[in-house]
Amino acid sequence: MTQQFYVSPEQLMKDRADFARKGIARGRSVAVISCADGIALVAENPSPSLHKIGEIYDKIAFAAVGKYNEFESLRQAGVRYADVRGYSYDREDVTARGLASVYAQSLGAVFTAEQKPFEVELAVAEVGPTQAEDHLYRLTFDGSIADEHQFVVMGGQADKVSSAIDEGWRSSLSFADALRLAMAALVPATESDARPKALPATAVEVAVLDRQSESSRDSRRAFRRLHDADLTALLA
Repeated sequence: MTQQFYVSPEQLMKDRADFARKGIARGRSVAVISCADGIALVAENPSPSLHKIGEIYDKIAFAAVGKYNEFESLRQAGVRYADVRGYSYDREDVTARGLASVYAQSLGAVFTAEQKPFEVELAVAEVGPTQAEDHLYRLTFDGSIADEHQFVVMGGQADKVSSAIDEGWRSSLSFADALRLAMAALVPATESDARPKALPATAVEVAVLDRQSESSRDSRRAFRRLHDADLTALLA
């Protein structure tokens, strides 16, 4: 009679966490930075169609690192949640906090109940009328949620990128300054001897949540994706 192999719950959770962390670390980094003009979202991503950054609802955006098929399914679920809640109640009832709670429940359920955890890390950002009212939430593969301030960095060499952004961050940053700071910090540290000062526009995916969107024609939508030409013009 074959004896069943026993693994303690603590060891099982540790193995799952190590597996997810390794998968996320192999990806490229994403930075979400709160600044005077709004919130800048910058991802190291040369693909023009497989986005790591997306719009969820009005003034809420989503950024992710890890396996594309897994975080894309979460993004779509978030859009459906926001649409249903905004239609059933009121658009003001759709908040980054509520969306982050839904994501945390989904990630936690997959981590504890499924054979393989999601290899993803998420950021949910909501721009407010003032910088003090911006909301940045970071969600990890096990459903843990953290209320961040100033900026969020995920994936790749997150510690080094975060340190570089922390040195240059200040509350008065404009969109252009925040983008320059993120693009310089995202340069791979392995190329430190002869690395460029910043990533080229073609190597990054960039979007912003514009704090001044209330003065625009469509005041409810703050999300705006920047293409290569837009990014080059802004940085110039």
